[in-house]
Amino acid sequence: MKELVRPSRLAAGARVAVVAPSGPVAEERLQAGLDLLRGWDLDPVVAPHVLERHDRLPYLAGADADRAADLQRAWCDPTVDAVLCARGGYGAQRVVDLLDWDAMRAAGPKVFVGFSDATTLHEAFAVRLGLVTLYGPVAAGVDFIKNARAQDHLKATLFAPETVRTLASTDTALAPGRARGITLGGCLALLATGHGTPHTHAGARGGLLLIEDVGESPYAVDRALTQLLRTGWLDGVAGVALGSWDRCGPYEKLRPVLADRLGGLGVPVVEELGFGHCEGAVTVPFGVAAALDADAGTLTLDAPALR
Repeated sequence: MKELVRPSRLAAGARVAVVAPSGPVAEERLQAGLDLLRGWDLDPVVAPHVLERHDRLPYLAGADADRAADLQRAWCDPTVDAVLCARGGYGAQRVVDLLDWDAMRAAGPKVFVGFSDATTLHEAFAVRLGLVTLYGPVAAGVDFIKNARAQDHLKATLFAPETVRTLASTDTALAPGRARGITLGGCLALLATGHGTPHTHAGARGGLLLIEDVGESPYAVDRALTQLLRTGWLDGVAGVALGSWDRCGPYEKLRPVLADRLGGLGVPVVEELGFGHCEGAVTVPFGVAAALDADAGTLTLDAPALR
């Protein structure tokens, strides 16, 4: 696994496009997120279909073709410096194969931000575009619009990424040790269901895997990890950093599952690194070289996430 291309950091006046490749977006939350971005001296523009809802499948933000077109148009617009997801939910798997990856590659690197269901797109941007992406808050997310820590960490990553090169755990190591590798990962359920499909990593060999999830019972987390173990996707992984597990049951019941499924890898595993579906979630980059120190509870990037 090799380090990917880092896009340029943002500056005051940068134009950022907000898209909805997954679930429907609440207008009042979107407006609150846009106000925050304007407060950072950014120029947010909303893609045409962001506030739509699929007429038969209400868990989707409009038709697949429209959601894909919004993302591709925003990415290929030379005046846009960054593309931010409005929310997660579900639906990115339905649009990823509709994108013209040759055209998006020709448009050149820019910043992409999203988390949860956007894991599918993070995988594709890495595999098809060779690009570092940011697993961080969505523009219309409750945590983003109401939590200063999440806001501050994303802002620092976008504007002054050298100031947030080290992420620190709030807990002890699930498995001790130190490792180096290239960051990758996202929402565990999306990684498991995406395995074997186009535009995804063939495996995590040589990588530092950052995973989290929401609303999955301990047995469902077990099932997803077992899938990745049985298929060999986790073979050769250098280390693992765990994020949040909101609504995945009491952590004292989930922790034995994580220890059972990940402990046999023989690599360092850091708990509760503070990314994902949690209050004050930090932004983590995928595709950058980093050092994981489970004993100290830190993930340190070799270089800032953005140039």
